[in-house]
Amino acid sequence: MSKTGENKQKTPLLTHLIAGGAAGFMESCTCHPLDTIKVRMQLAKNAARSASGKPLGFLGVGAKIIRTESFWALYKGLGAVVSGIVPKMAIRFSSFELYKQWMADSAGNVSTSAVFVAGLAAGTTEAILVVSPMDLIKIRLQAQRHSMADPMDIPKYRNAPHAAYTIVREEGVRALYKGVTLTALRQATNQAANFTAYQEFKKWAKYYQNLEELPSYQHLILGGVSGAMGPLSNAPIDTIKTRIQKSSATGSGWERFKFVTTEIMAKEGPRAFYKGLTPRLLRVAPGQAVTFMVYEKVKSWLDIFQEKVKEGEVTSLVTAAKK
Repeated sequence: MSKTGENKQKTPLLTHLIAGGAAGFMESCTCHPLDTIKVRMQLAKNAARSASGKPLGFLGVGAKIIRTESFWALYKGLGAVVSGIVPKMAIRFSSFELYKQWMADSAGNVSTSAVFVAGLAAGTTEAILVVSPMDLIKIRLQAQRHSMADPMDIPKYRNAPHAAYTIVREEGVRALYKGVTLTALRQATNQAANFTAYQEFKKWAKYYQNLEELPSYQHLILGGVSGAMGPLSNAPIDTIKTRIQKSSATGSGWERFKFVTTEIMAKEGPRAFYKGLTPRLLRVAPGQAVTFMVYEKVKSWLDIFQEKVKEGEVTSLVTAAKK
C-alpha cells in the first residue's frame, strides 16, 4: 500500500488553518459566478430555453442572468460564501492534517486508505460546522430572480445576514440545517476523493521529476484534476440537497428527501439528477486548482517565516528597526 509520509518536520496546525483560509478566500472570489449558474440550473424544473426554443447550456444560462438581472447577479450569495468559506477551508485543511496525524504509523507515514478516511472525516467536519448553514443561505439568495440593476426590485433576502435572520425568524434555527445529512455525505465524498487524488498525484509528480517541492503551476494542474473527482462521484446527492435547501417545506429530513427524489424522478426523469454537473465541474475543478495552489504557496511562505523566527532573523530585524 502506498505511503504519503514525509521525513520533514511537522507543520503546525495553525499554518494549515491560515493557509486554508487564504486559499478559500481566493477560490470564492474567483469562481462564484459558476456556482450561481450551477444552482440556477439545478433549481430549474424545466430547462431554460432560448428565443428559438433550444435548451440553454451553462453559458446560455449565465448570459440570461446577466441580461435580465445584471452582471453582479452572478455574485448573489457571495457574502454568505466568503463569510463561510474562509473558516470552511481553514477547518478542512487543519482537520484533514489532524486526522492524518492520528492515523499515521510510528514512523509518521500515512497510507492511501488512511488519507481517504481522513478526507471523509474532514469533509464531514466542515459540513456540520460551516457548510450546511452557509449553503442554505447561499442557495436562497441565488434562487432569487430579482434585477440587481433596479433599486426598486427588492428581494425577500437582501444579503447573507438578513437571509439568516429571516430564515431563523420564519422557519427556526433548525431550518439552517436542512439537508445536513446530504451535505455531509457530499462533502465527505468530495474531500475523500479530492485529497486522496491530490496526495497521490503530488507524490507521483515529485517522484518522477525528482523534486522536493513542485512549482505552483503543477499544484494548479493537480488541484484541478483532483477537484473534478468529487462532482463526478456525487452529482445526484448535490442536486437533491440543493432542492431540499431551496424549499421551505416542513417535515423530517427523510420525508423531504423522499418527496424531492420522487418528484424529480416523476416529473423530470433520472437525467435531472445530473443537472448542473457541467457548471459544477467548471466551478469545482478550477476552484480546487486555485485552492491547492494558494494553499501550498501560503503554507510555504509561513514555513519559511517560521524557520526565520526560529533562527532569530525576525527578532534581529525588529531589534534593528527599533534602533
